[in-house]
Amino acid sequence: MLHEIDGGIEWHGGHQVVRVDPWGTDSVRVRAGLHRLRSDIPGALGERPGTGAEIRIEGGAARLANGAITAELGDDGMLRFLRSSSREELLAEQRAHFWWPGPRAYTSTGNGYYRIEQRFAAYEGERLFGLGQHTHGLLDQKGAVLDLVQRNAEVSVPFLVSSRGYGMLWNSPAVGRVELAGNGTRWVSDSARQIDYWVTAGADPAATMANYAEATGRAPMLPEWASGFWQSRLRYKTQDELMEVAREHKRRGLPLSVIVADFFHWTHLGDWKFDPAEWPDPAGMVRELREMGTELMVSVWPSVSPLSENFSEMLRRGLLVATEQGPPVHADWADKGVEGKVQVSFYDATNPHARAFVWDAVRRNYHDLGVRVWWLDAGEPEIKPGHQHNLHYHAGPGAEVANIYPAEHARGFYEGMRAAGESEVVTLCRSAWAGSQRYGAALWSGDIAATFASLRTQIRAGLNVAMSGIPWWTTDVGGFHGGDQESPEYRELLVRWFQYGVFCPLLRLHGFREPFVDDLHPQMSGGPNEVWSYGEEAYGRLRELLLLRERLRPYVMEQMRAAHERGLPPMRPLFVDFPGDARAWGVDDAFMFGPDVLVAPVTEYGARERDVYLPEGVRWQNPYTGDVLPGGAPVRLAAPLERAPVLVREGASVPVAG
Repeated sequence: MLHEIDGGIEWHGGHQVVRVDPWGTDSVRVRAGLHRLRSDIPGALGERPGTGAEIRIEGGAARLANGAITAELGDDGMLRFLRSSSREELLAEQRAHFWWPGPRAYTSTGNGYYRIEQRFAAYEGERLFGLGQHTHGLLDQKGAVLDLVQRNAEVSVPFLVSSRGYGMLWNSPAVGRVELAGNGTRWVSDSARQIDYWVTAGADPAATMANYAEATGRAPMLPEWASGFWQSRLRYKTQDELMEVAREHKRRGLPLSVIVADFFHWTHLGDWKFDPAEWPDPAGMVRELREMGTELMVSVWPSVSPLSENFSEMLRRGLLVATEQGPPVHADWADKGVEGKVQVSFYDATNPHARAFVWDAVRRNYHDLGVRVWWLDAGEPEIKPGHQHNLHYHAGPGAEVANIYPAEHARGFYEGMRAAGESEVVTLCRSAWAGSQRYGAALWSGDIAATFASLRTQIRAGLNVAMSGIPWWTTDVGGFHGGDQESPEYRELLVRWFQYGVFCPLLRLHGFREPFVDDLHPQMSGGPNEVWSYGEEAYGRLRELLLLRERLRPYVMEQMRAAHERGLPPMRPLFVDFPGDARAWGVDDAFMFGPDVLVAPVTEYGARERDVYLPEGVRWQNPYTGDVLPGGAPVRLAAPLERAPVLVREGASVPVAG
């Protein structure tokens, strides 16, 4: 029942097969299935790295030690994962019942597919972080139930980091859920063919993150231009309107790294080209912007209208996502030339021929004009209704592979850019999956509310994204849905959000501001959303924050180098830098920006002070007053509207105060 094979170990019991392989530094990969194991199911792990694991089979058990982690596989097919040095249990599979089922259950859904369950033990006091981006407002997700599915603002990246010293990737893009209950953890795939997961042991959270980046791919080095300020709104309707804003930034002496041509700049959805009636000289626009030191980012959607010049050919060649039942229609959306909405399809990003087709259109119509920054909006994909089980992708049935779509979508642009000779690739994405980071994907938090409660949620969401291995992240500063330029409360929210956004990996102002325009028509748009749109008092504060980000850019790029080389995210929970401080593990409303800056955003309207926990073992300096405070205790800090509490590690040279 137990034997060594090709440097790993296998167990056979009845029709079930379980295989354990060493897979990267201090890590192992586990696959389990009925009858045989498959190699044709997509996942996030790269090729198996060469390694010399120690294997021993005796006394009815097999043991595989790969550096800091040891996997023990019993003759009952049960697995335990131990820290090699201390024999401490990190994680163990758990039976659902003493008789049946065991830690794994396969319930047929037909034609060789199963509803799959994988169970693990729960541990007193364990904290769990990562798992992508969610709007539940939690940092520690122990006790939560999370759907494994891609939705606007809900991003499934099935990698978690445990306070017990391990990380785990559920290496399956299947739709399902994970239940992090007090009586056990259960991973569920609604319809799939096998189990696939990866476990790593890290000496600390930073080491765990490094192992994960090694296994799934490190983020490229962020281009220097991307570390500045990105300006956007819903939406600049013409070339003249966009250029007027860019020129006004220059006239006012305001930094501007990126400006965005949002949706409906195109002729039809799925044409992937500028409408010449509204954008008569895109190449000239790109040249003038670049002379100002500004890059043009263009919104590229994965949806294809039946009015598009590409629809018939893509349908004929099988480049659109198929359906199990009914025509290949996935959502309704507005398009030019029609009133109301049309039924649109999504291209199949899991099909390499479809990725090549889309990139070829993008290259001819954008890249050849000088555009080199991409906004991959609605790339979950945003199907309506969200019935992934009715979809069939090139990579397999929707229920088994759907969650990988955003990573494959980013992959198409990354590979296209590299083939075009570009060494710097940045794609702003509304969704992601494990491994998206290796394709230059920058995640943002989707269409969120413009409220203080939403700002509070973003802090935890961003930190869990960081713990999910995606170092490039941002929000729509000020929120997306709403925002009255004349409202004193909203103006204060915008300032507070900007104070937070300055210390995010990327800084981007965007939103669907009031007044709204009817969303059934192609002219849909919102009100102004430039830093000077909110009155002179707010503008003065926002201008100072833009200049602060400019001062911070060398420091930001240092952190991006660490993300590229070591998988260490620039923005991270306090416990990443202070793992030995038990109280740091419970802080969910403040974070570290690199090793030297502690940021404590203000998230209550009218608040002018707030409590902040200062991690122990370090003295902290207030960059505005020069006061030095000892670590290891909470303090109450002043938070006037002109600044949020930000502290710098004593002795560090970070130009927060100028």
